[in-house]
Amino acid sequence: MADYPFTSALVTGASSGIGAEMARQLGEAGVPTVLVARRADRLEEIAARYDGFEVLQADLGTPEGVAQTAERIGSGTDPIDLVVNNAGFGTSGRFHEQDVERLGREIDLNVRALTVLSHAALAAMHLRGRGYLLNVSSVASFQSSAGLAVYAATKAYVTSLTEALHEEARGSGVHVTALCPGLTKTEFQEQSNTSGIEGQFPGFAWTSAEDVASTGLADVAANRTLSVPGALYKGLTLTSDVTPRAITRRISGLLTRN
Repeated sequence: MADYPFTSALVTGASSGIGAEMARQLGEAGVPTVLVARRADRLEEIAARYDGFEVLQADLGTPEGVAQTAERIGSGTDPIDLVVNNAGFGTSGRFHEQDVERLGREIDLNVRALTVLSHAALAAMHLRGRGYLLNVSSVASFQSSAGLAVYAATKAYVTSLTEALHEEARGSGVHVTALCPGLTKTEFQEQSNTSGIEGQFPGFAWTSAEDVASTGLADVAANRTLSVPGALYKGLTLTSDVTPRAITRRISGLLTRN
């Protein structure tokens, strides 16, 4: 069982995938946690397994859901020590063939909601002089991704924002980390219409939600700027820093071409 420094937590997108796994690991460690998602039935099922868990049903794709969650994060009477911004979704396919309203919802959730909740978290944490913010991004944030254009762009925003917030928080007692997983077997593939890609990549290219969650929680506790689970993706991230963008852009286009 991991020994985390967190006194309490709030996890968005906690009903499935990486978010549900983070909730499980926090529960096993005895960290009281607020679970946030649209699907109350799934949240109730998770919360029933652990003491001190709280369910907050909220749709972070709406202004009302974001405001409700931000208010809970900023509570002065029942403070949240760790905030995990995990909620998000992706779209795939040629940009001009996508439903533009769905793309707008993707940007609202992946960018706007995360920004508002990060602001609420850091405002409260800086007042207390301690706290932990873990924003879930992706290795897709390190280069353009043809076929995942808007998703990769939203995650590039998340990584860039989080790196800046980490620097702003330096020496304050507040930890800020961007978690950048690679291919992870969750419901994301079904929701983003990319379930067919599983057979295109060897088994070693896939990470588990368990490994992603444990790496992210450990790295935000250690105040690492970037958390990249798995040796393969750590190596690819380093390569992206030295490979010309024109080359990675071209490779991305070739890989996604029918």
